[in-house]
Amino acid sequence: MAMTLDRKLLARAKTALTEKRKNQEDMFRLRLDKVYSIAPRVRALDNEIRETMAELLSAALTSTGEERTNEISIKNLELQEERRGELLRAGFSENYLDDNYMCQSCRDTGYAGIRICDCLMTLYKKAQRDSLSSLFKLGDETFDNFELSYYDDTPAEETGISPRRTMEIIYETCIEYARKFGPKSMNLFFNGAPGLGKTFLSACVARVVSEKGNSVVYDTAGSVFAKFEKYKFLRSDDQDEAHSEVKRCLECDLLILDDLGTEMTTAFTVSALYELINTRLVTSRKTIVSSNLTPQDLRKRYSEQIMSRLEGEYQVLTFCGDDIRLKKNAIL
Repeated sequence: MAMTLDRKLLARAKTALTEKRKNQEDMFRLRLDKVYSIAPRVRALDNEIRETMAELLSAALTSTGEERTNEISIKNLELQEERRGELLRAGFSENYLDDNYMCQSCRDTGYAGIRICDCLMTLYKKAQRDSLSSLFKLGDETFDNFELSYYDDTPAEETGISPRRTMEIIYETCIEYARKFGPKSMNLFFNGAPGLGKTFLSACVARVVSEKGNSVVYDTAGSVFAKFEKYKFLRSDDQDEAHSEVKRCLECDLLILDDLGTEMTTAFTVSALYELINTRLVTSRKTIVSSNLTPQDLRKRYSEQIMSRLEGEYQVLTFCGDDIRLKKNAIL
């Protein structure tokens, strides 16, 4: 499975690149106007240089003699030298009017050959971060900021394993998952009570995976199902947008489906969930599903087909401990 670029975000990145180039051109025009006002001779020289360039092009396309071509070339060089002198005498550097590209690799096109250029990829990653802004609520959602000390270190009677040790294993699993994310990665199923770090670790994974250029979509289950419903039942221009959003959910490299089980469960949402999970499994797209409900509770809400996929095709990570948000508030 090759890395998939989100077409919607790529379009935003291209628009941003175009805007940056326009700003660059506007700045060049301001510099040019400044020079022309102070050193009018430069404007005349620029016109003469353009004329000699046109003559050289014409000479190359016709049978103009070599002697004439050399004369034009010499004249062109002399004009350029005079232009440099005029700029220096007016107090400007000789390269003050060089209209340099922001990126020499692609000349501001966004593509170096058939490969997407690093400059456009940087803008794409920014668009990706912006699209995940609802997930990056605090701005500190990184693995380094995940605090295991909030989890009890007392071993549980049933298992002999403490919540802290359980969460340490989950934490390490998520780090490894994000670091090695690719076609052979597993799907993950986070479940456990609210306030145990499911969304935080989802954000940590999303941050690392998206920074590698992979397309990542984060949304709540209720919002995703609303998009499916909108696409299925609307017959208007809004349907095109809904179709685009549904395709993003189905085709992105990593989908993070949060809060499964909080939406109103209907025959349609069950069908949409099955389509989402099954399609992404068939096409080897990776998914993280997060729910506050236990597998037993989810089984009561959804079909056995769905649960067999969640439990059979996903690595189940059960979060445990006390609500760390309450502990943080108690400290504050």
